[in-house]
Amino acid sequence: MHFVEAIIMGLVQGLTEFLPVSSSAHLRILGAFLPGAQDPGAAFTAITQIGTEAAVVLFFWRDIARIIAQWFRALFGRIPRNDPDARMGWLIIIGSIPIVVLGIAFQDQIETVFRSLWLVAGMLILFGVLLGIADAVGAQKRKLGDITYPKGIIFGFAQALALIPGVSRSGGTITAGLFMGFERAAAARYAFLLAIPAVFGSGFYQLYKSKDAVGSYFTLGETAVATAVAFVVALGVIAFFMNYISKHSFLPFVIYRVALGSTVLVLLATGVIAAN
Repeated sequence: MHFVEAIIMGLVQGLTEFLPVSSSAHLRILGAFLPGAQDPGAAFTAITQIGTEAAVVLFFWRDIARIIAQWFRALFGRIPRNDPDARMGWLIIIGSIPIVVLGIAFQDQIETVFRSLWLVAGMLILFGVLLGIADAVGAQKRKLGDITYPKGIIFGFAQALALIPGVSRSGGTITAGLFMGFERAAAARYAFLLAIPAVFGSGFYQLYKSKDAVGSYFTLGETAVATAVAFVVALGVIAFFMNYISKHSFLPFVIYRVALGSTVLVLLATGVIAAN
C-alpha cells in the first residue's frame, strides 16, 4: 500500500501544476526516490492533473460558464460572432489542437524516452532561462482581448511542448505569451483556460485505459487519493499565483528551475539516481 507516497505526490502535483516549474518533472524526479526508484508514469501524472484542473474550473467557473454560454449563442447566431467571450471559446478550441495532434503522434515517446531524467533536467534549465528572458524583454502591454487566432495557435504549440516533462504547461504557454508582448496576468489566465480541454481529455483517457493499477506502482485507489489532495492544494496555489504575478516577476521561478535541473544533473552524473 502506497497511500503515504500518493498523498505526497498529490501534494507536489497541487503545489507545482500552476507554477511555471513543471509538475510532471517534479513527479518524475520524486519517483526516483520512491522505493525501488519507480517512475509513477505518464498515466499517473495525467490522472492526478484532473484534480488540479478541477480546481481551475472551480476558481474560474464564472468565466468558464460565460464563455461556454456565449460561444453557443454566437454559434447559433443569437449574438455577434465577434463577441469577446465567444471568441475566447474559439481560441481555446483552436489552441487545444496542437497538443491533441502531437499527443497522439508522440504517445509512445511521451510514456518512454521523454521521461528520461537527463531530458527532464535539461528542459527545466532551458525553459527556465527562456522564461527569464521573456519576462525581461517582453513588452507586457497586450491584454487577454488582444489574442488573435494565429497567436492562439502559437500559444497552443507552446502548451504542447509540456508533453515533455520539465517544460511546464503553464510555463511554456506563459513564456510564449510574454515573448508576444502579453501581460503576465493575461498570459497566465489564458494558459489556465487553455489547459482545461487538454488536461481533462488526457486524464480521463488514461483513467479509461487503467484498470486495477496506474502504471507499475500506484493503484487506482491510491491515484484517487493523490488526485483529491492535488485538487485541494491547487485551489490555494491558483489564488496565490494570480495575485503574485500581478506584482512580481518570474525571477524566483527561473532561479528555482535552474537550481533544480542542475541538482538533478549532478545526481545523475554521480549515480545517485538513474535516468530511467
